Amino acid sequence: IEHSSLEIRLKRIDRIYRPGETVTGSVVVSARGGWQHKGILMRIIGSAKTSMSGSKASSGLFDSVSSSGSSSQGGKTRELMRESIEVTPPGRFSDGVSELAFSFELKPIDGCELRESYHGVYVNVCYLIHCECKRGVMKAPLEKELEFIVEVPSDSPPAVDPRDFCISPESLENIRAASISSIPRFVIAGKLHRQSCPINSPFTGEFIIQQSEAIVRSVELQLVRSETIRDASGSSQREATEIQVLQIADGDVSHNLVVPIYMIFPRLFTCPTMITEDFRIEFELNLIVLFADGYMVTENFPIKLHRSH
Repeated sequence: IEHSSLEIRLKRIDRIYRPGETVTGSVVVSARGGWQHKGILMRIIGSAKTSMSGSKASSGLFDSVSSSGSSSQGGKTRELMRESIEVTPPGRFSDGVSELAFSFELKPIDGCELRESYHGVYVNVCYLIHCECKRGVMKAPLEKELEFIVEVPSDSPPAVDPRDFCISPESLENIRAASISSIPRFVIAGKLHRQSCPINSPFTGEFIIQQSEAIVRSVELQLVRSETIRDASGSSQREATEIQVLQIADGDVSHNLVVPIYMIFPRLFTCPTMITEDFRIEFELNLIVLFADGYMVTENFPIKLHRSH
């Protein structure tokens, strides 16, 4: 039984890097019994992939040999970064463990710019290190793949832009005027501290149930991503999908009590708002109030995300 192995280790435990930084690490080879090899080749691929079906968008693994701008299954793969490194030339590993250092600069292909790592349903931005050690005809090659995360700070963060809101039966959309009188009376006021939100800081705000004839069962905050893909013909497809839901109040909330809103943006499933020629990634929040009698009220807030330095 073959017990030899190959492993990629990065110096940073969190594997997070920013454009222009140097990625350093080592390739660890465990060679049982020692053997000849044809060298170790490392490829670093950064890709932005869109998929009209969304069948494999959340896997985070791209086809490393796809060419820039190639299309498949109604989507497109655009290369953002490509590097090749010979970690070690052909030779022999003695019995035991060998550690080989490597480094490369995080820079885009000419004419491109690096995008932040993101795992969506229809859009995926991923950076992979692929390492291969060929060992001749009689032995299978050793291969290993590792994803690292790229964060791209915004050039000029927008100014703080709070938003006040007030939800009542009269403010609801898609409700006929004749039906408003049948809805139990309620008034929910509050504030979002920012609509342009730094993704590396918590999202905060507050709300107050000033009046409610019906008993409140729960108040939730839903984070939604909106992914828009443009195909070769110029037509676009937009799809909104849920990222997470947080319950911020449980039971019949006391009236005129200030309830804080606090949410952490999940890594990889969110990113700074992106608008490119191939796709758009945007985000919005839904404040959902569930009443005990079965009514549900939702207020939508588009937000723009950026990464502060």
